[in-house]
Amino acid sequence: MEIWVINGPNLNLLGSREPEKYGHSSLPELETELQTAFPEILFRFFQSNHEGQLIDWVQQASQADALIINPGGFAHTSVALSDALTACTTYKIEVHITHIFSREEFRRQSITALGVHASIAGAGVQGYHLGVRLAFQAKGIWPSVNGK
Repeated sequence: MEIWVINGPNLNLLGSREPEKYGHSSLPELETELQTAFPEILFRFFQSNHEGQLIDWVQQASQADALIINPGGFAHTSVALSDALTACTTYKIEVHITHIFSREEFRRQSITALGVHASIAGAGVQGYHLGVRLAFQAKGIWPSVNGK
């Protein structure tokens, strides 16, 4: 099974940007965590601060079995990214590290959520792990996690 994980703007700063909100794990640490927890998955990781690059990757993601995307701030503003997600034919999960619905008013609506099958918010970086499990469930497969 192949899962693409796409992270949007400022997620390259995980671990150093507002760790009280986003946690202490860096993006490379999160990627290693996922690979360790789900060794049977072929992960492809992407991160960009540029909307067009994210759209290009989403448009190519139909070749994967699933897509986990954290669009960052573009979740609230990018109709173009939402449209790309809608056009993408693979199973899609949107992840937000923070609970966007309990934050500032402008963060409480996710435009990109219109183009995905499921959304996870407020579970910290564990939201990515939950996203992998949802992808397995959608495919009718159950993963072994660390040999369990």
